[in-house]
Amino acid sequence: MKIATWNVNSVRQRETHVRAWLERVQPDVLFLQEIKCEAPQFPAMTFEAAGYRAEVVGQKSYNGVAALCRIPFTTTHRALPGLPEGDAQARYVEIEAGGLTLIGIYLPNGNSGGDAGYAYKLAWMAALRARAAELLEADKPFAILGDFNVCPTDADYSPAALGPQDALCRPATRAEYRSLVWLGLTDAIRALHPDERIWTFWDYQAGAWPRDSGLRIDHALLSPSLAEALISATPDRDERGREQPSDHVPVVIELA
Repeated sequence: MKIATWNVNSVRQRETHVRAWLERVQPDVLFLQEIKCEAPQFPAMTFEAAGYRAEVVGQKSYNGVAALCRIPFTTTHRALPGLPEGDAQARYVEIEAGGLTLIGIYLPNGNSGGDAGYAYKLAWMAALRARAAELLEADKPFAILGDFNVCPTDADYSPAALGPQDALCRPATRAEYRSLVWLGLTDAIRALHPDERIWTFWDYQAGAWPRDSGLRIDHALLSPSLAEALISATPDRDERGREQPSDHVPVVIELA
């Protein structure tokens, strides 16, 4: 089974990129983040023509996530359980496909909105940890994929790419991420590439792509049974070099 995640930074701008990538790589499931549109504006028919049915959790101009599947699936959640009722940010989609629970997330960045914006990021991470604990308690095989907006260690970003107070690497951010992983989850990329310098994001500014000054913030966390089935975990760097690319690249996970 092949599962992927990609922050496309506007699906309508990257519609042809996504369709070409689907046809080339043919994942069973692709989670998208930052689609930046509501469901009626999502180019579902383009992806249906490539064999993928969409589940869209959209938001006008901001955020937004989607799941594209070429295998049968059912949707279990369109918002992160545990968040306050009425939370309007479209950041979570959870499906059941191929006997697995698969979760696509766009975790808050935390650098905007001052103290309240950062507190929202930490609260979101705590709710995600609680959901993962529920699934582990139920002994369900699951994976959480998406743009986590977290650099887990200093090895996950280029030197000087982030300041010490950036919300992506602040101590409290990393502590929340560790508490999630330490439930018993496996970081798929680090499981297979423990020491490699691997990035999934390059800023549009300051020549980050030509200088290879990047971040690893797009992750795939696997429950124990899925970790045992892990074959490969690879960012598709080629996508960042195309015309008008997203600032993120797809991350592809293959399971036996």
